[in-house]
Amino acid sequence: MEHFLKDFLLNVLIISSPFVLYPFLYRLKNRLLYYRSLMFFIFALALIVTMCFPVKVIGFNYDFRSIPLTIGSLYGGGVIALLLYGTLIVTRYLLGSPDNMIYAISLLPTYLIVYIAIRKFQHASLAWKIAWAVILSILIKLITLLLFLTITNQQQYLLNQPLHLLTTYAMQALIVGVTVYAIEFLNRHYHMQEEVVKSEKMRLVSDMAASVAHEIRNPLTAVRGFIHLLGAPGIQPEKKEFYKNICFSELDRAEHIIADYLSLARTDPELMEAINVNIEVEYLSNILLTYANFNNVHLSVQLTNGEVPLTIGDKYKFRQALINIGKNAIEAMPNGGTLELVTECRNDTATVMIRDTGSGMTGDQLKRLGTPYYSTKEKGTGLGTMISFSIIKKMHGKIDVRSEVGKGTRFTLHFPRYKTAVAMV
Repeated sequence: MEHFLKDFLLNVLIISSPFVLYPFLYRLKNRLLYYRSLMFFIFALALIVTMCFPVKVIGFNYDFRSIPLTIGSLYGGGVIALLLYGTLIVTRYLLGSPDNMIYAISLLPTYLIVYIAIRKFQHASLAWKIAWAVILSILIKLITLLLFLTITNQQQYLLNQPLHLLTTYAMQALIVGVTVYAIEFLNRHYHMQEEVVKSEKMRLVSDMAASVAHEIRNPLTAVRGFIHLLGAPGIQPEKKEFYKNICFSELDRAEHIIADYLSLARTDPELMEAINVNIEVEYLSNILLTYANFNNVHLSVQLTNGEVPLTIGDKYKFRQALINIGKNAIEAMPNGGTLELVTECRNDTATVMIRDTGSGMTGDQLKRLGTPYYSTKEKGTGLGTMISFSIIKKMHGKIDVRSEVGKGTRFTLHFPRYKTAVAMV
């Protein structure tokens, strides 16, 4: 009994070994030739090894060859079934078993049964798949054994310890049922993973569309405001020229934003250049001026004197980050207020401070700031802030946000000074 149990457990281990390669098999399901080749290899190997390590039952060798033969045939199709049947006959011959022609004749009717069952199996429910597999594995063994013993006139073996023989069939049915259930579970698991990946791709496309719309809206809003000013009566020619230049500049920025999103898949290096932070903050104030006036927000600009605050990076993306933060600051003051723009030189850093007197944020809101689809605004997506933070971090900048509910928010952006930044690039 101990020897029987050891051989039985060894066969179970052999039969379950193909699950190690099953993830690779599933990934090849759309590449039919590779899928069938690997399917045949996996189950042919299990078939051969089970035949090499049979279990001794009622005077003759009993193995679980019908399990990999059944499972491989049902999941592989008619061609794989034929190859597995051929493998079984060849292996039996190489192992020196007697009456191989009689055995092949006895085995033939079971192939016809399996071939008919394959199509029904593919569209069956889980319960029916388990039932089909169990029945077929038993039929393969039983029909082959009956025909072989009848042709060789050895029917007496069927009546010798029938209870022990039925026990082996019950164990075989259990192994087949568990194997089919495991395969179906893995199929569902990998299918769900594929659906999650597809869903994530669709979500990323949605995020990208919302992000593009958000980023393009900023320069278009500025252009719209300056076009209104250009249409105002009695405006001086130099003012018209100034407003016109800003409109063109913002349209150029919109074009750069579109180009950035179109080239996301490429790894082209960014345009790195020296950036005068004072000039960019002054540009920012001009861009935000009309929007601030429209929202009854006073704009205060304090540029550092003495040392010029220089850093290095992509000028257009730097502007994009500042405009996003500045525009959000104005929108945080629906009842009006003051927006301060301050530049400083602090040791090896060029600092930009953007401070508003708006509604402020709680500690929890601060923690979630810069994450996709989180915004303190009712119609906000949070993508503008996320992109701004990403741009600043790519420039090796640091972001310090302080806020208090009802008193406003302060963004302090620290960028490496020009020489330090060059060394970091």
